[in-house]
Amino acid sequence: MYAFNYHRPSSVAEAVKLLKSSPDGRCLAGGMSLIPTMKHRLASAADLVDLNGIKELAYIKRDGDALVFGALARHVEIADSADVKKSIPALAALAASVGDPQVRNRGTFCGSLCFADPAADCPAGLVGLNGTVLTDKRRIAADKFFNGLYETTLEKGEIVIGISFPIPEKAGWAKFANLASRFAIAAVMVAKTGGEVRVAVTGAKASVFRVPEMEAALAKNFSAAALDGIKVSSTDMNNDLHGDPDYRAHLVGVMAKRAVQTAMG
Repeated sequence: MYAFNYHRPSSVAEAVKLLKSSPDGRCLAGGMSLIPTMKHRLASAADLVDLNGIKELAYIKRDGDALVFGALARHVEIADSADVKKSIPALAALAASVGDPQVRNRGTFCGSLCFADPAADCPAGLVGLNGTVLTDKRRIAADKFFNGLYETTLEKGEIVIGISFPIPEKAGWAKFANLASRFAIAAVMVAKTGGEVRVAVTGAKASVFRVPEMEAALAKNFSAAALDGIKVSSTDMNNDLHGDPDYRAHLVGVMAKRAVQTAMG
């Protein structure tokens, strides 16, 4: 690990000030992705700004027709939250499927989004449920947040302070995981909200993506049978020892049907 300066601010304003004054500052929430990467010297930070002292970022609540939680909401808290289980059961299921108990007890949903790992679960949750990322200075729509492999549209000094999800009419989550790492080989979040259907996939490409053909079919008939005959292209699919492009393309179809079945109860 390269040397860095450690900071533990007590407010968002203080954290923003620290980041803006650093030539290469990084935020730390759970650290389940960032710290291992830094330990292997695949990433560095001149200044590490620990958000865990900012108590206002640790919450989960229902706010009218939306479910909102802060940047310090842990996976285990989302999985166990009565508000989440009642409002968006699929989101609770996603959080419960992340990593292992150690990762779930420390890692955060927002931190996972910011790291933008292509095999992480949370990006599919954000895009599939059409969430909005809340930062210290703006609101970023789900479709505008990711910018490719390990990249987001966050600006220098900008801090994610929370996330907001509209309450869907129906939603389902299905994941085919690597049994060693629990990362997704292919995972799908399907949701119907206000008449719009979204199908978001993670683990299969370099970044989360939607499947318009499936969305159109489900908008007409929200059932697993509606996806019969729809073949996902293997173009640009990940190719590694866990699965080649054709295998992953097939898995997307299987997981999408399972997600719809789960959404239907």
